[in-house]
Amino acid sequence: MERPTWAGTEIDLQRPSAARVYDVHLGGSHNFQADRDVARRITDAMPELPAILRANRNFLRRAVRHLVADGVTQFLDLGSGIPTAGTVHEVAWRADPACRVVYVDTDAVAVAHSRALVAGADRAAAVHADLRRPDDVLNAPETVRLLDFTRPVAVLMVAVLPFVPDEDDPAGLIRRYLGPAAPGSRLVVSHATQEGSEEHYAEATDHFRRCVGEFAVRTRAEVAGLFGDLTLVDPGVVYLTEWRPDPGEEDADPRRTSTFAAVGRKG
Repeated sequence: MERPTWAGTEIDLQRPSAARVYDVHLGGSHNFQADRDVARRITDAMPELPAILRANRNFLRRAVRHLVADGVTQFLDLGSGIPTAGTVHEVAWRADPACRVVYVDTDAVAVAHSRALVAGADRAAAVHADLRRPDDVLNAPETVRLLDFTRPVAVLMVAVLPFVPDEDDPAGLIRRYLGPAAPGSRLVVSHATQEGSEEHYAEATDHFRRCVGEFAVRTRAEVAGLFGDLTLVDPGVVYLTEWRPDPGEEDADPRRTSTFAAVGRKG
């Protein structure tokens, strides 16, 4: 397989990654045949998945707009993935050009493209790090330069916590990120669940686990528990299309998204 110019020599073209499989589902072009093969098998089992992932991106955009309107202008996007149209900084800057954004991902392709996208911008940066190592993320030069934790920060964990198994203590990781953050900081989460499409998710998630890696689905109660003592913003933990939908985005059957969404506030 010929190596694309945007793929560094450290990247194994034969090993699929979560970020690049996600990119395939969203119709992106920064992925390899190994990623496309996995994506095809997953969508064979769960044909609605690309639509679910688009609904997830729409939720992210709505949440960012809501937060900027509420005065939050700093964003730490953990597990940000490969950039697609309507990225966090694009949405945030459209509402307030003073917003600051730090993208974090463990996938080298995702980080390379995020860096290329924000090259020359002084209010956005990308960090190559594993969100399960909060000290690496919070002490990264880009994070220290751009984010002031004495003021409210939005910690975005959108479609990433399923890749954090219980043994890695996802609730504890969230506390590590929100602990140093000022009152008024927010946590934005979307999380896969089997409560909407039990018969489809089992086969799709099993294939992902075998080919890519860990993938945990959690119940509504478990997702709510991740917020700890944060105050849930109305409407609480709901399906993706139920979280403050824009006109025309209302969904007659929100359960089919098989993904919960919620925003919590500190203090």
